[in-house]
Amino acid sequence: MCGIFAIFHSSASEADLRRELILCSSRLRHRGPDWSGYRVIEPNESMNITHAHGIAHERLAIMDPESGSQPLESHDKSIIVAANGEIYNYKELYETLAKPYTPKTGSDCEVIIPLYEEHGATVDLCKQLRGMFSFILYDRKKDLFVIARDHMGKTPLYMGYGNDGSIFVGSEMKSLVDKCTKFHNFPPGHIYVSKGDKAGEFQRWYTPNWAPEMLPGVPLPKEKFNAANLRLAFERAVTRRMMSDVPWGVLLSGGLDSSLVAAICARNIGRRSTSFPKLHSFTIGLEKSPDLVAAKKVADFLGTIHHSYTYTIQEGSDAVRDVIRCIETYDVTTIRASTPMYLMSRKIKAMGIKMVLSGEGADEVFGGYLYFHKAPNAQEFMDETVDKLSRLHMYDCLRCNKAMSAWGVEPRCPFLDADFLDVAMNLDPEEKMIRTGPNVKKEDQRFEKWVIRKAFDTPDDPYLPHDILWRQKEQFSDGVGYGWVDHLKEIAESEISDQMFASAKNRFPHNTPTTKEGYRYRMIFEEFFPGEAAEKTVPGGKSIACSTERAMRWDASFASRADPSGRAAGVHDSAYDETFEADTKLDGPAAKKAKA
Repeated sequence: MCGIFAIFHSSASEADLRRELILCSSRLRHRGPDWSGYRVIEPNESMNITHAHGIAHERLAIMDPESGSQPLESHDKSIIVAANGEIYNYKELYETLAKPYTPKTGSDCEVIIPLYEEHGATVDLCKQLRGMFSFILYDRKKDLFVIARDHMGKTPLYMGYGNDGSIFVGSEMKSLVDKCTKFHNFPPGHIYVSKGDKAGEFQRWYTPNWAPEMLPGVPLPKEKFNAANLRLAFERAVTRRMMSDVPWGVLLSGGLDSSLVAAICARNIGRRSTSFPKLHSFTIGLEKSPDLVAAKKVADFLGTIHHSYTYTIQEGSDAVRDVIRCIETYDVTTIRASTPMYLMSRKIKAMGIKMVLSGEGADEVFGGYLYFHKAPNAQEFMDETVDKLSRLHMYDCLRCNKAMSAWGVEPRCPFLDADFLDVAMNLDPEEKMIRTGPNVKKEDQRFEKWVIRKAFDTPDDPYLPHDILWRQKEQFSDGVGYGWVDHLKEIAESEISDQMFASAKNRFPHNTPTTKEGYRYRMIFEEFFPGEAAEKTVPGGKSIACSTERAMRWDASFASRADPSGRAAGVHDSAYDETFEADTKLDGPAAKKAKA
């Protein structure tokens, strides 16, 4: 994971532009502590380049650490690329080029150059890529620049506009917040092209056949569940993300999603060249938290070298301000979950680990949040999963990427693999729906994420312990220890007076905080990122256990219990003491209940 930054159509002198380029890019150096690279393109009348441009790159070296520094250049130096991300199919893409290309480096991102030469500044340029990416490309011969972001927005990217007509692009908001009068999230799955002095255009390049807002009129998918097909698709998504020239590991909470990722990595690590001969796994939580106990059981089963970190509520509280500065949001559940991840990332980096695989995205794909128990029909279920995926770049992708990148660690999320999404999202939503209650026969009962659990329920060759495979959903901010969220609410109650909260609408007319906890985070956010443009980069709306506003109408009781914590949905077994303190081996009453 790296940091990219650019200024196009600048009226500044070469010296001033370089100075500003270095200053703004330095704000991203935590993302890429290994090297910095800069290119300044001066106006050139003979080449019809009327304005100056600058491109910068802060590198975290994962592939080809010795020679893969950026910005990358074509052989004739006419094309410049600064990229943040990983292109997992780069070797295959080189083989499919109509005109053979000899790479100058071992960087997977260099393949963007010959792809651009072949496809031009079109949507086809991005449609070839499999991975996570945001990139900036400049063509000197045409005075043309291209900006693009991956299909899910797994890598962050912002775009802003200066008073002199210049365009700013940066991996994080902090790189341009004080330089632009207006800025916004660069939309995932889009490409932006601008040539010369002409205004640029956004084009959507990602148009999956399961997303009605991208392809209007798309009917509900009708593909029936096939365990082998789903299992194979996910195994491919995981193994392609094991590509690395540096030490790496897996995040392991002990929940279903991260445990499946770890299980597939453990099965395949012996087939890959790696800096570590065995798989390392990492988890964090308050002492005796659910995740610590479950993760240890999974690690023992898989045989990973496991690193279990504990943090205190005070340590978490002390980090909240810095977390908000790093992740650039005031969303309550994102901050709750980002704080332990931020603390864990620092520990991981101290071990020399630069890349980890993680389980983000499964709950959006399979309707794993506990409020999905209330989905009234297949259409509502499907619409909610699509909406959740389309907003993931503002929530879990943002949390995972920025909390990890704060310490120079790259996260990879196989559940968001484009090919895997095409398989999983084309399943008939009836197959994913939760079926419980007294009127449902025992053999027909299903709870959240049943299809992915069933796909990996292979008793003769188990991927995971049975009680882990069928463990109930825990949101990360809950699973690290229930006392964490409760303490954050208590802090807000002590810091935000009733009088302050009563005037919330006056102080924050946009996305007015609905809780004192939200008010506290908004105040901190405003210190680092003042102004209307910044506040509008964060989504709003009522939520129950991470839902969209749509799901609030699924159950009348949701309105009185609106809270992003998973426990708010009313279906969570909150008997924490019984389940995890007295039953630390996960084979007691709660586990037996989950098996039933």
